[in-house]
Amino acid sequence: MHELSVCLSLLEQVQAVAEERDAVQVTRIELRVGPLSGVESALLRSAWPMAAAGSIAVDAEFLVEDIGIVVRCSACEAETDAQPNRLVCGACGDFRTSVVSGDEMILQSVELETAQ
Repeated sequence: MHELSVCLSLLEQVQAVAEERDAVQVTRIELRVGPLSGVESALLRSAWPMAAAGSIAVDAEFLVEDIGIVVRCSACEAETDAQPNRLVCGACGDFRTSVVSGDEMILQSVELETAQ
């Protein structure tokens, strides 16, 4: 499962953040995932408990926000929503577009508990 290796890499990032800030526990992790990122959100959610087992983030709330695709048109310069299999301009219908968002996976935030 590709998503398990993604979760393991994500866990390394989260642990590095926690270590930098002398955290004793990670309480919440928020991700933003686009449909063109190559990651399936549902599989990511399923793989997280296996990846986090025994770590500082084992009990963290794991939230994944699915975001849409936005393209910019080369012809009319409009930014419009698009579908994964139809990256055309929603304003003029031109096919010469570039992806503005929807191809990313972003670690949006990490909430930590520190020792008092």
